[in-house]
Amino acid sequence: MIVLAAVALAAFLVFFALHLLHCMHMFQLNGYKPATHRRWMQQNPGQWIPGTVAGSCCLLALLVPPVAAFPVLAAVFALLAVTQCPRKAKKPLVYTARVKRMLVTCAVLVAVLLCLGFLLGSKGGLVLAIGVIAVLSPLTVLVANWLNSPIEKAVQNYYIRDAKKLLQSCPELVRIGVTGSFGKTSVKYILHTLLQAEYDTLMTPESYNTPMGVVITIRKFLRATHRVFVCEMGARHVGDIKELCDIAHPQLGIITSVGKQHLETFHSLDNVKKTKFELADSLPEDGLVFLNGEDENIREHRVHCKIPSVTYGLSPDCDYYATDIAATSRGTSFTVHTPAGEQESFSTKLVGAHNVINIVGAIALCSHLGISLSRLKAQVRKLEAVPHRLQLLRRGSVTVIDDAYNSNPIGARAAIDALALFDGFKILVTPGMVELGQEQDALNSAFGAYAAGVCDYVALVGKKQTQSIYEGLRSAGYPEEKIFVAEDLQQALAAAYAVPADGKEKILLLENDLPDNF
Repeated sequence: MIVLAAVALAAFLVFFALHLLHCMHMFQLNGYKPATHRRWMQQNPGQWIPGTVAGSCCLLALLVPPVAAFPVLAAVFALLAVTQCPRKAKKPLVYTARVKRMLVTCAVLVAVLLCLGFLLGSKGGLVLAIGVIAVLSPLTVLVANWLNSPIEKAVQNYYIRDAKKLLQSCPELVRIGVTGSFGKTSVKYILHTLLQAEYDTLMTPESYNTPMGVVITIRKFLRATHRVFVCEMGARHVGDIKELCDIAHPQLGIITSVGKQHLETFHSLDNVKKTKFELADSLPEDGLVFLNGEDENIREHRVHCKIPSVTYGLSPDCDYYATDIAATSRGTSFTVHTPAGEQESFSTKLVGAHNVINIVGAIALCSHLGISLSRLKAQVRKLEAVPHRLQLLRRGSVTVIDDAYNSNPIGARAAIDALALFDGFKILVTPGMVELGQEQDALNSAFGAYAAGVCDYVALVGKKQTQSIYEGLRSAGYPEEKIFVAEDLQQALAAAYAVPADGKEKILLLENDLPDNF
């Protein structure tokens, strides 16, 4: 019986370890935020099924002799372990020091419960302990996070203090904060490229736009030779931008857009406005903020700005603005006008009017730092699309506009506008937008109605997720036979590639790709 019990226990530990890693992965994707993770668990009740099945089997096993119970439990746990085998993830679990500490804490918790069950001195005690661990397995990471919170806070404070000391050791470093509901990553990359015409520049890599991401960037990459630091600042809660500013202490800032994004945590557009403008509020008295003058929400909130601001966009009402915009499948050309009356023609491989706005904003800031327009021309030509953000790709005879990064209403509409600039058979492939709270269905419906005026064919990914987009398309009079609802992305792409294009070139917009925790 001891051997049977050992086999059953081993099978359980394999199942639990795989399930724990999945839960840890989701917790990491949820930003290590307990409230966000709890809300995610409520929205995904299927996470409880494996543990509930295992726990129920343990209760039933208490009713039969050990010789019969342990083989059945071993088989059940082995089968459950197979269901928990990790799938290929878009953003795999990163085994950071924090994750490793949490895994150790989880292991200790499980060991303690198993020991308590064993000390009860009977088969029932061990099986009962296994059942309790299984049923509560989705909560294990939250318990471990709570237990580790004093340690994590102390570790974070140490790293933050160290990062601040490093910044203080570079008094000549120009620090630029970049935030916005949409476009901040693109503007960060554009700024980095343009500034390199004159300055050795550091930027936060990839999506390192959280407090610890900024701290890691400073501690790992900042050098005495750097003259400019471009810091992307992301936010999901009120106060997030201020927290980042308290670390980086930017002297200049850019707010690229303010819109309805992450409403599940912001709860209102007004909170989004206040949070994005925390960047302007945190700048010194001699600081300067650059604002997208085409954004209605930014224009409305500008009156509350206590420091000088510079606007940029496409309208002559802006301080810096672009005219003569012309787009082809090879890119975009335009002319930039400055407050001093200067003007210069530019060309870029990037597509979309909003990318022109982003470039104009970066040019405005570079001009403030003394870089001439003529010097910036070559840098603008060098610009490459940020991966999955209106990235122009060629796939055989099809032109793909890859805008698969997590979408929002502003970005989705801008992507449709970019698609409209092309001549050809226009196809939209999308799973819709998420993290929009109670407004999600209404905003997805509006997106569908807007897309109806541009697209020749629409492939929706996931019937339940895209129902509101489908309804928006139909409400705008879009033909039902031009809508295809796919089970997954591969099926949607196959349909898009197979649909007849009447001899036209196919232009395929890939709008949004849901993260692993959806």
